Amino acid sequence: EETMREGLLNVLGEKKYNLYFDTFLENYFTESDAEYIHSLGLNLVRISINYRLFEDDMNPRVIKEGAFDHLDRVIGLCAAHQIYTIIDLHALPGFQNQHWHSDNPTHRALFWEHKDFQDRVLYLWEAIAERYRDQPWVAGYDLINEPAEPTGEKVFPYYRRLKDAIRKIDPDHILFLEGDLYATDFDKFTEIWENVVYTNHDYAIPGFISGGDYPGYTSGRYFDKDTLEYDFLRRSEFMFSHRVPIWVGEFGPVYTGNPEKDDMRYQILKDQLAYYDKYKVSWCIWLYKDMGLQAIMHQNGNTPYMKLVSAFLSRKDSLGADAWGSTDKNIRQVMQPLEELFAREFPGYDPYPKGQLRQISRFVRHIMISEALVPEYCDLFEGLSDEELKALARSFHFDNYVKRDRLEDILTGREK
Repeated sequence: EETMREGLLNVLGEKKYNLYFDTFLENYFTESDAEYIHSLGLNLVRISINYRLFEDDMNPRVIKEGAFDHLDRVIGLCAAHQIYTIIDLHALPGFQNQHWHSDNPTHRALFWEHKDFQDRVLYLWEAIAERYRDQPWVAGYDLINEPAEPTGEKVFPYYRRLKDAIRKIDPDHILFLEGDLYATDFDKFTEIWENVVYTNHDYAIPGFISGGDYPGYTSGRYFDKDTLEYDFLRRSEFMFSHRVPIWVGEFGPVYTGNPEKDDMRYQILKDQLAYYDKYKVSWCIWLYKDMGLQAIMHQNGNTPYMKLVSAFLSRKDSLGADAWGSTDKNIRQVMQPLEELFAREFPGYDPYPKGQLRQISRFVRHIMISEALVPEYCDLFEGLSDEELKALARSFHFDNYVKRDRLEDILTGREK
């Protein structure tokens, strides 16, 4: 996100840049969205936030003027429709994990290496706690999304530091603590704290874009409902052994557009919901809105935004730059020689967190190719008028989205 925003700022200039993103945020979640979520019988929205909305890297520990305006608005809309919210700090300064979704343009989680980054996050959580300490429709604070710290020794002590600071301001709201290694590993959690919920992320491997048939084999392993349940129980062993609450903060398959394949993905979802119900586990599916990969709502193809970017999105997909929704099938002529070189020359190279092949993929697809694509995306906005920019941003309004009907039926229990 930071690379894209920097590129758009250069293309648009500050005035038009602010106009576009302010209009985008105003339209992305409105009363129509809250009404729809309430109509489904769902009662919780996890609001993912980027620290950059609240402070500037060149002016740390100073909350921006109006920083809370949009968060206040969304929390208020949800509250008016009897929907709780959990504030999820999804992107931290210095990056809490190695992947793109922490707004990380590199491959290193520098947050864990610099105390100043950690101090800034503590300051931000103190400001959030001060702001919402008396807001009953905020269910709690999801302190760090998907931490991944190579030594395994720093996450829990830092959680203790955050907990102690927040509790001096807000003793009442629930704190949600995600496991290390992308919310899957609680081995270094050594204490149980009051009014804390421990949360894992339960993504099913056959539900990723490169997943195989379900039931069936993915990456040499057989997956069925029992396998998924086994993996969930393994991720949740800490919580079960200590008899503490579990919240699955993220789960959900990626849909391919192939009806036969997507039937399997819906079965994955139903199997997961069945064992959540079996173990009385609360959950929050990822995600509400996207561009057609996974969410219950996706933008229709006739909006000004989709007309502008559709060819670019196809190019991005063909180059394998979308980590969540594309494969490297069209660039194997680049990837395979690199993979063979590293296997031959560096057989012991096993970088954290996912090993050699994932590291090569991250560098080539999600750093080098993705970085090279950013100017192409930003150039699409060159010369657009204020009204054209506002029309693009309004494409993200509820009225311009299409429901994934079967996903809605499964989540509401109409399809078992």
